[in-house]
Amino acid sequence: TGGDGVVSVFPDPVLELHTTRSWDFLESDLGMKLSKTLIQHSSSDTIIAVIDTGIWPESPSFRDEGIGEIPARWKGVCMESHDFKKSNCNRKLIGARYYNIQAAPGSNQTHIEATKDSPRDSVGHGTHTASIAAGVYVNNASYYGLAPGTARGGSPSARIAAYRTCSEEGCSGATILKAIDDAVNDGVDVISISIGLSSLFQADFLSDPIAIGAFHAEQMGVMVVCSAGNDGPDPFTVVNSAPWIFTIAASNIDRNFQSTIVLGNGKYFQGSGINFSNLTHSKMHSLVFAEQVAAKFAPASEARNCYPGSLDYSKIAGNIVVCANDDPTVSRRIKKLVVQDGRALGLILIDEDNKDVPFDAGVFPFTEVGNLEGHQILQYINSTKNPTATILPTAEVARYKPSPIVASFSSRGPSSLTENILKPDIMAPGIGILAAMIPKSTEPGSVPIGKKPSLFGIKSGTSMACPHVTGAAAFIKSVHQNWTPSMVKSALMTTATNYNNLRKPLTNSSNYIADPHEIGVGEINPLRALHPGLVFETTMEDYLRFLCYFGYSQNKVRSMSKTNFNCPKNSSEDLVSNINYPSVSISTLKRQQKPKVITRTVTNVGSLNATYTAKVRSPEGLVVKVIPNKLVFSEGVQRITYKISFYGKEANGGYNFGSLTWLDGHHYVHTVFAVKVE
Repeated sequence: TGGDGVVSVFPDPVLELHTTRSWDFLESDLGMKLSKTLIQHSSSDTIIAVIDTGIWPESPSFRDEGIGEIPARWKGVCMESHDFKKSNCNRKLIGARYYNIQAAPGSNQTHIEATKDSPRDSVGHGTHTASIAAGVYVNNASYYGLAPGTARGGSPSARIAAYRTCSEEGCSGATILKAIDDAVNDGVDVISISIGLSSLFQADFLSDPIAIGAFHAEQMGVMVVCSAGNDGPDPFTVVNSAPWIFTIAASNIDRNFQSTIVLGNGKYFQGSGINFSNLTHSKMHSLVFAEQVAAKFAPASEARNCYPGSLDYSKIAGNIVVCANDDPTVSRRIKKLVVQDGRALGLILIDEDNKDVPFDAGVFPFTEVGNLEGHQILQYINSTKNPTATILPTAEVARYKPSPIVASFSSRGPSSLTENILKPDIMAPGIGILAAMIPKSTEPGSVPIGKKPSLFGIKSGTSMACPHVTGAAAFIKSVHQNWTPSMVKSALMTTATNYNNLRKPLTNSSNYIADPHEIGVGEINPLRALHPGLVFETTMEDYLRFLCYFGYSQNKVRSMSKTNFNCPKNSSEDLVSNINYPSVSISTLKRQQKPKVITRTVTNVGSLNATYTAKVRSPEGLVVKVIPNKLVFSEGVQRITYKISFYGKEANGGYNFGSLTWLDGHHYVHTVFAVKVE
């Protein structure tokens, strides 16, 4: 693009929002305990930007009692509007901005009213994500009595600045780009973005507003953490996959929300879901299968899936309806509205894919079971003259095992843009997370009778996983103030946990061992990350070389980075594997070629004198060598470069996953590799 340094002009894309036991779970079951005082004192000067749907300033999660003066370097503002005053900001919520940017001139995108001219959250998403990252301790938090306990964020004394770029309709790319630039200039340390382009419309790096904004933030020493997307479990769905972005997958935690089905024959089934129904054990209700109560002329396939207009309302009124989910185009919310509209008493959904993610049905009796239980329920209906059932209100199941498991919805790698960077990077809790919510009750039946709208909500999504990592990164940054974003990222990645609370390898929701395209390097372990021993510093030069290798012209790279960078003479896509990243991915290793060698450099941040030894785990047939396999650090030697060679003559075709761990007796520096053999 010619002219005045505009890198790329792209139609303004509309991005989608990626929709607290979790912190205790990360620390107790998977890590080690840490004193509250250390958390309290260390992180109070860290500033987190949350670019999202705004914030609900009255939430108890954003109170500022006991928090000191606002850091002097803060240059941000608290924008006022008809429903948001300067006094809504405090020493905790130190900044709030909103945007109303028109779509780029000449773009074919109709203008979306990106906000309603206020920093106030009207969706709840931004309030929830901000409190996960940095909410203060709030005792007796619960969602109408569910998941009771003390709510807190990952960095409870860090400051929050909210940038409202999104509304119910989505987010405009130009607005997000502006918000990232504002956040950097305002003086934040970490930026949290639970938003992304749909995986169907992925733009290349220099046409993606989040990637461009994050690049500029990284140049200024500000870390950007993004959700990986909710388009799993299909491969090639991960978004926000630039190497300078920290890309987060979602897992469950050791808590589940179950609602029990009781059949007329006395059989019980544990379903998943959140409902505050008033049905009881003592009264049974008629049970019908949606396919058998189809409306006239409605195809059976539509009726069984509870399509709008497919059911005979006279046959479902007053009954509990069983719906299938062979066709995911009709969401759980729509199925619920369809049967509710027909005045049914409740809904049992048979769905193998999403049962790990509890759906919130409010006061409507709802539960969800997998195919195994579903089959038995349908058998009962077909073999009984007057089948009956009831659905009991939700109960919380604690110490749920196994956890963490990868969420079914969590977007999977490899990245569709380049398979020479391993994405997603890491996994964090994102299922059934209790956090601050806006107390609104627009949907009838969302608030139990006699209760006030809840100040907390339970939500699931990589949107919830992302701020867990933001909070952890802010916490590490507060202890290691001079660390760059790539050092913080590396510390979290090389110390991640790769086993669950049964002390077995992490699995996915289908019970298979999870691979790095699902979980990255594993589940975050914020406390171990404080002392990683060694870190991989990914420099600005690495990122610029990445853009050259990826295929951008030198002029484009210069214009984007505002530098005079010279692209290496030999710039090809397979060299991307060589940028100094904490994980390794190789898109093609030909069986007949000689070993492929890549390099990495580690920086010692532990004790001055240390000797690390390499330990390799690789699948049968893939020969992996590390040269040197001993790293000796001393006062004069802080950085050491090593080579890893991969030889695939005997290896299985397709992706081979393994790990290289550096050990010195105190630290465990774990790196993961993904090598595609052809």
